[in-house]
Amino acid sequence: MKNTDDIWDLADRHSDRFIALSDAVFDTPETLYTEFKSVAAHREALVEQGFRITDNAGGLPTAIIGEAGEEGPVIAILGEFDALPGLSQHSGETEPRPIEDGAHGHGCGHNLFGAGALLAATALKDWIEANNIKARVRYYGCPAEEGGAAKTYMVRDGLFDDVDAAISWHPAPYLAVNQEPSLANARIDYTFHGTASHAAFEPDMGRSALDAVELMNVGVNYMREHMPDAARVHYAYMDAGGEAANVVQARARVRQLIRHPNLPGLKDLIARVDKIAEGAALMTETRMEKKVYSGVSNLLPNRPLEEAMQTAVEQLGPVPFDDKDRAFAAEIQATLPKGAVDSTLASMDYTPSAGQDISLCDFILPLDRNGVIRAGSTDVGDVSWAVPTVQLWGATWTLGTPFHTWQVVAHGKTPLAHKGMIHAAKVMAGTARMLIENPDLLASAKEAHAARLEKTPYECPIPDETKPPIVQPS
Repeated sequence: MKNTDDIWDLADRHSDRFIALSDAVFDTPETLYTEFKSVAAHREALVEQGFRITDNAGGLPTAIIGEAGEEGPVIAILGEFDALPGLSQHSGETEPRPIEDGAHGHGCGHNLFGAGALLAATALKDWIEANNIKARVRYYGCPAEEGGAAKTYMVRDGLFDDVDAAISWHPAPYLAVNQEPSLANARIDYTFHGTASHAAFEPDMGRSALDAVELMNVGVNYMREHMPDAARVHYAYMDAGGEAANVVQARARVRQLIRHPNLPGLKDLIARVDKIAEGAALMTETRMEKKVYSGVSNLLPNRPLEEAMQTAVEQLGPVPFDDKDRAFAAEIQATLPKGAVDSTLASMDYTPSAGQDISLCDFILPLDRNGVIRAGSTDVGDVSWAVPTVQLWGATWTLGTPFHTWQVVAHGKTPLAHKGMIHAAKVMAGTARMLIENPDLLASAKEAHAARLEKTPYECPIPDETKPPIVQPS
């Protein structure tokens, strides 16, 4: 890959600093709303680069905003830095080897995500200043994407109200503009309150909250036959009532994760789950209490931004992987579940040529792919309802690597992951430059966004009275 754009050179100039940031965040993995070391590392980098800082953005202790520029359109670049529980793993190893048993790990690559986004914001800032451009770049360092929906709270609280467009990326096993749909979701806690009693002497005196939770889960399981194919409902016992089997459990809580392809459908599906919970309470003569824990919206596509980002990718070319990168990737592929590579290729709608090395994605996927859809959820979705938004899938992992696995963590500090991160930063910075230099493009993106909202207005999936489950630093 040969640089032909000065904004790419600006990214290269800072690459070592942001590789170091990514590695530092990898070494201190923190989960939702506890990312105190990670946000401090991002803050240090923002100060070094001369950004104006907003700490505790939206009242979230581990959220931060850095801004540069004085006037003109506001381009937001989104970053994340939260880890996942139980995925501790040494980077560069090709077999499971936790750094610490049971500890956290960056199983979704968010150490790369935040550092790469901030590298893009820094390159854009330098370009704006060097060319006396009237524009503003704003980096959003966002916590708790994995289950905490921080961006949804930030959107609800107006932190994106003056933004003109948002650009994001996510580490992945492939290189493409993200056109895949995401699922709107809500995490809702259903707590049942019953009556305790001795399970042998006086079982008739008890009313089991645990029975209510189990009956609710049975009801949801039967509902699955009668909901849209793309919808999903998952659950986890948050409180099973205790460990004493000879006590009728007086309190139990289950978290239902309800997903649907769009916000109106999610609202309807939640209402059906609520009825099942009410029925379980009636059957067990318990009292049910419902509390929304978090929620996110489905991603809204924006064709003008997708086409602009595709142009930026094609101008830059694929990630410059080398033979050492491919050798590591081949070893990782040997550890993957049967069918993992074929599944990824099917999702990409990509058929390799005879003899082609497919250990890494060293090619660019086109727009308008017809691959097998594998939809997850992200709080970037709520940003996409607030402002025109585009997201890149950046090739940083071995082809076929499933998300949220030890294999993802094993890539975290490798040269191939660093190359993919820098490449993604250049794509984001290049896309932002197009929006600033071409007001008509930005206007088209806004028109497309407004047309979607006119058809379906935004309704935040988190009620106004629900507060984020933030953790104060110890």
